[in-house]
Amino acid sequence: MDLKKLKGQLQIEVDTAFLYESIAVAQSDENLIRVLESLGQIEKGHAAQMLEKVVGIEPSYKMPSPSLRAKLQLKLGKIFGYGSIISSLSNIEKQFAVNAIKNKLKSGEKPNGFEHNHLKIIEAVNDNAALNVSGGLLSKFESRHKSVGGNALRAAVLGSNDGLVSNMSLVMGVAGAAVSNNTILLTGSAGLLAGAISMALGEWLSVQSSRELNQRQIDLETEELAASPEEEKKELVLLYQAKGMNKEEAQKLAEKAFENPQSAIEAIITEELGIDKKELGGSAWEAAIASFILFSIGAIIPLYPFIILDGKNAIYLSVGSSFVGLFGIGAAITLLTGKSALFSGIRQVSFGLAAAAITYGIGSLIGVSLAG
Repeated sequence: MDLKKLKGQLQIEVDTAFLYESIAVAQSDENLIRVLESLGQIEKGHAAQMLEKVVGIEPSYKMPSPSLRAKLQLKLGKIFGYGSIISSLSNIEKQFAVNAIKNKLKSGEKPNGFEHNHLKIIEAVNDNAALNVSGGLLSKFESRHKSVGGNALRAAVLGSNDGLVSNMSLVMGVAGAAVSNNTILLTGSAGLLAGAISMALGEWLSVQSSRELNQRQIDLETEELAASPEEEKKELVLLYQAKGMNKEEAQKLAEKAFENPQSAIEAIITEELGIDKKELGGSAWEAAIASFILFSIGAIIPLYPFIILDGKNAIYLSVGSSFVGLFGIGAAITLLTGKSALFSGIRQVSFGLAAAAITYGIGSLIGVSLAG
């Protein structure tokens, strides 16, 4: 291996260990101190291994001191906060993981997933945002769990809104060209079906791809657990500590999780991967069907008047029905945002009717042009 490259990697390991330990000294949270010191010790071990490789080529070479760059980073961190350094260390760990995987693939060795463990820990530290704040960080865990009800409501609101606005714009555009009711119905029905199918397919692909990716990560973690359970337990303890637990609590929780393989993998899925098993179990087909129905419900609102009326009366009823539908959707959005229902409803109506007015105007111009 190239000696210059080896020395460069050694210097990075030395600087990383130096920064971990230096930041640890400046912390008041004992849990965070232990995590950072543990990472520093691990990097020192890596540096020692790297030095052996360098000495094998250049026997007189000694362990280097932290670089001026690392010392400058530390001084700037003392002034502007250590968050930027933690973010930089996260990038370094990410690069280490990528390089480790590349080297294994080149040699024909299969990556085992451990390459990313230090990255997971430092990202957990980085997620705490304010490094000098101690205690009370576990409350952040709960805020990360997604609300199934909230997601369902958001999907329902957005799906019906897409159907209503897109088909209203389409119907008004065709109506503006002064074509017959049959043509408007045909165009609107085609728009409804095309949009609903597209939404359903997009939702199916999104959910299915997410499920497959998550399942692949779970399979990899299951392999890691079987290969080295003690290593995984240590990583889980560090993750708990990085997120705010003291060492004793983190150890007890990890021991409890590792009482059996099932609870161990569930803890790893939640803490390391951040995957909600309830979401993983969602059906791509159910999501696709729901998306199809919700889009169709919204799309039928501006279209149905042309089934029972014609001409201007149908247009007026379509606009009026769309007005009510848009206001209802805008009001429903406030369940997610907490804003004023009146304000959100009027805003939604304004945007929707503006889009319809534009397409109606364009349709009228095209109709006049064709008639001329």
